[in-house]
Amino acid sequence: MAVIGPGEICRRQIGRIALRFCSALILGAWIASAAAQTAYPSRPLRLVSPFPPGGVVDTVSRVVAQKLSESLGQPVVVENKVGAGGNIAAEFVSKAAPDGYTLLMGSIATHAINVALYSRMPYDAERDFAPVSLAATNTNLVVVNPSFPARSIAELIAYAKANPGKLNYGTAGSGTAQHLAGELFKTTAGIDMVHVPYKGAAPGISDLLAGQIPLMFVDISISLPHVRAGRLRALAVTAGKRIPQLTEVPTVAESGLPGFEVNAWFGVFVPAGTPREIVNRLNAGMVRGLAAPEVRERLLALGVEPLTSTPEQLVAFVKSEIAKWGRIVRISGAKAD
Repeated sequence: MAVIGPGEICRRQIGRIALRFCSALILGAWIASAAAQTAYPSRPLRLVSPFPPGGVVDTVSRVVAQKLSESLGQPVVVENKVGAGGNIAAEFVSKAAPDGYTLLMGSIATHAINVALYSRMPYDAERDFAPVSLAATNTNLVVVNPSFPARSIAELIAYAKANPGKLNYGTAGSGTAQHLAGELFKTTAGIDMVHVPYKGAAPGISDLLAGQIPLMFVDISISLPHVRAGRLRALAVTAGKRIPQLTEVPTVAESGLPGFEVNAWFGVFVPAGTPREIVNRLNAGMVRGLAAPEVRERLLALGVEPLTSTPEQLVAFVKSEIAKWGRIVRISGAKAD
């Protein structure tokens, strides 16, 4: 039988102590990690909206914030950071801590159009964000002040050709889907119009109602009540098909510009590096919340259709949208700077 000397006993004791120490460290780290995940969220969150109150992005943001708050058990506050076609808000969120407490209501502008529209971008639309889920899609209208002589897209084009460079059109801002809809319309119809960007749809609508501008490409959620009340005239919808809210209004494609189609979309993003567990929890809250019948009914009444996705689906969608709108921006020659 082998005899174990004092040195060997000492080494074995040290080994056992080290093993216990390492095990304790691992267990402590695991408990801390589990506690951190369980604790999220332990304070209010903020959902940054790139456009001012009153427009469709703000409306969708507040619906999403309410449903996330119900799901997470913490207030979700909407914070409007306006400017540069949404780039100011997107840059702010891209540089925020990746802890799940700062979210962005991104859009076709911040994550597709602006990539080509601006010569310099303060963030990378793909690299700097972790997508959570799509939130909604909506249709835009071509609307005019009732005093404007055109009562159809054909008459609008004829007026623009007879008055080159004298027709102004307003939008919610540079880089928005409405801006690109207007630029694509100009290129497709072969006319010259002047873009008047506003800081959101609401101030543009105010000027349109007052007759300060004759024409707008604007989202349906803010323009529909004015159309129904007769304060504005809808000439066409920019979607690929007619919409149930205004079945009598044709599409731009039906009105003499085949293939014309522009739809806006919105989705929630968090800073790159946000733990996947947090992304999944936010995604689950959005998917469940936006599927609620009362939410769908409320948004559909505004012309906005709830639309959710997995994070992976949103990654692929953003990539395809960047390619699509890059081509359209190049064709139109539009630039925001």
